[in-house]
Formats: sequence, structure tokens, C-alpha cells
Amino acid sequence: MLSSMLKTKNKPKLISLFSGCGGLDLGFKNAGFDLVWANDFDSDAQAVHALNIGEIDGRDILTIGEDEIPDGDILTAGFPCQPFSNAGNRKGVHDSRGMLYKECLRIIKRKMPKVIVFENVKGLLSTKYIDGRNLVDVIIEDLSTMNNIGYNVVYKLLNASDYGVPQNRQRVFFVGVRKDLEIIFKFPNKHSKENLTLRHILDIPNDVPNQVDWVLSPQALEMIKYIPEGGSWKDVPYERLAPRFQKIRDDMKKYRSPNFYRRFSRDEINGTITASAQPENCGIIHPIKNRRYTIREVARIQSFPDDFLFIDNSPKNITAMYKVIGNAVPVALAQNIATAIMEQVFK
Repeated sequence: MLSSMLKTKNKPKLISLFSGCGGLDLGFKNAGFDLVWANDFDSDAQAVHALNIGEIDGRDILTIGEDEIPDGDILTAGFPCQPFSNAGNRKGVHDSRGMLYKECLRIIKRKMPKVIVFENVKGLLSTKYIDGRNLVDVIIEDLSTMNNIGYNVVYKLLNASDYGVPQNRQRVFFVGVRKDLEIIFKFPNKHSKENLTLRHILDIPNDVPNQVDWVLSPQALEMIKYIPEGGSWKDVPYERLAPRFQKIRDDMKKYRSPNFYRRFSRDEINGTITASAQPENCGIIHPIKNRRYTIREVARIQSFPDDFLFIDNSPKNITAMYKVIGNAVPVALAQNIATAIMEQVFK
């Protein structure tokens, strides 16, 4: 018993900002970190996080004082990515959510944890700060000079499928280690992609919960019946397309040849699952069934374990669950980063 207590006591303490439904937190917990405080403003994400991981502060981060947050050894933050996303309007720091990054700095400055981890979309790498500098350079400068101590910061664009996630999903990670520790973080090596195709993911036992799907619109259902496994909207006969899709088909160059309604093959790794779960935005159509992936199927594509539960199956909550899963950091990717940090900094 004493040995068990000591093991828990000595776990590095994790502060989690913009926690979402808990993909990043679960990965870090699995790697041996002790989550001491989590925060997210989204009520749907809060409900899932509380159900599976534990207590979460649901207040707006702007209203939370630094002294209300416990001290920690590591701070993670998946601050809102929509301002930097290629799927959005790319307002970046000119979107008020883009400046929530500053809230992370405010808390880091007071807490000065040994390690910080930021996660965001690929679009952040090409975003300019309000003064014209590259946002990446601003982040590195802010962290490297923090409190006259600073952090050794490295960043890398990672594909989740290189780290055990059955999804081609690119995200940028920043990892900073406090300079007094004299450690420069090295990202983990890539893994084999064996067994990551949909054929290995979609065979789900009947007793696993949350196997419900958000019903497609009549227009979408009419289109997808013409789309073969591995195909897209380009396989739909022209006369079966809705007028707005015919307009796009008439001038593909103007619309940059979009690949709507992608139906991945069972022998492919799925593309990025988005929060909107719309067939125009991501590969959300089942390879051989004329429907969206179920909640459990998208959870598996995001590498959530089958015992991670999502809230009830009412229509409103079904759409909310696609949102929180699509916004999450894949668990396996988070765990790989967390394990590397544990081995390099805390062992």
C-alpha cells in the first residue's frame, strides 16, 4: 500500500488548459501523469471529460486567476484552433479566440512548470502575428524569455498516423522544457502504420456503447449511393448532383478541385475527422454503408478506447459528440508525446 501511495505521490502534476473532452489528458494520464486541474468552456466537452476523466473547471479562462490554479510540473494547452484552420476563415490572431494563447502565457508566467506543451492545427505555421511576424516565432520568443528563465522550445508538424492513430491528421506540437533543466526535447520516432486501415478499426462488438450515427440529409443520402468505396462526389453522375455541386463541377479549376464526400476504402487510413462531421469537410462516410460513421467509429478513428463513454443518444447530443471528438487530440498521439516527455524529463 505504501509503495502504491508513493507512486501516486511522485507522479508529475499536469495542468490542462483548453482540455476539450479529454483526448490529450487521457494520453498523459496513460503515460503516468497526475491531472491536477483541467479547464474547458464548452459544456459538451465538460460533460464527456467529467464522465471519463474527472473534475473539470468550466469557467471562461479569462475569468480565472492564476492563484486559483494549482501548481504543476507540466502544462498542456490545445488553445482554440479554428482561427488558424484551413477549414475556417483563417483570421488567426485577429479572431478573439486566436489571442487566447495569451491566457496560456499569463498562467505559465505565474506557474513556471518544468514543461509546456502546445498543440494546434497546421495552419498556425503560416499565420502572421498582429505585428507581421510569424506567429511561430512569436510563440518561441515569448516562451524562451519567460521570467528571465525561459524554455528551450522545439516544434514539429506531426501526422497522427505515424504514432498509432488510424487517421492521417496533421497537427503541430510545441514542447518547451525550462532552461534550468538543460534538456532539449526530442520528438519520438515514428511507428509502423500496420493495422491502421479502416478494415482493422470498424469491426466493433455489438456490446460496445455509442454505436449511433447522425442521419444524413436526403440530398446527401441521394448522392452517396453513387459513390463507390474509395471514391468521392466526382463519381456521382452529373445529373444526380444538386445544382450547387453542378456549378462547382462546371468549373473545377475555379473551386480548386474540391474532394467533397470522400468515402475512404477499408484498405486506406482515414483522413482527418473534423468537428463539423460534414461529408463536404471530411471523410465521414462509411466505406460500404450509406451513412455517417457512428460516434464509436469516429472515436476509434481518434484512438479513444471503447470504454471511453459519450453522453446519451438524443439527436442534440449526437451532433455534439461528433463535435467534441473531432476537436480532440487523438489519445495515442498524446500518449506518445507524453511518454517521450516522461522519459526525457521526469525519469
